[in-house]
Amino acid sequence: MNPRVQKSVRFLQSWVINTVAVLLAVFILRNHISYGNKVENLLIASFLLGILNAFVRPILMLIALPLLIFTLGLFTLVINALLLCLLEVLLPFFKVDSFGYAFLGALIISVISVVLNVLTGNARVSVQRRPPEPPKNSSGGNGPVIDV
Repeated sequence: MNPRVQKSVRFLQSWVINTVAVLLAVFILRNHISYGNKVENLLIASFLLGILNAFVRPILMLIALPLLIFTLGLFTLVINALLLCLLEVLLPFFKVDSFGYAFLGALIISVISVVLNVLTGNARVSVQRRPPEPPKNSSGGNGPVIDV
């Protein structure tokens, strides 16, 4: 597959996962986070959240690097909650009751996104194992080792 097409498919897959995660977070916290109950509003909100995650989030993470190190990365949830609050400022139809509910929404969105990314194979982290190296004996040769 063409690398350009592959990037586009990956972006669309990420956008769908983000949309589903936002939808589930809004459904779970339905009395505290809302998007105006239109599908178009949900798509716009998740698209803008993806753009904020791509451009604003790295800047915030760089600024908050000492806090991220001190909290072992848990401060990322606070940054995600701030992005949800910023989404409320940018979109008139997206409402969040308080920062606490934005934090819960960010937690739900993060968990659902991780699960869906792993299930769809869109995960950013991969683990690769090398085969073990053959043991060397003390003489430096590759022959069998006999311990006495």
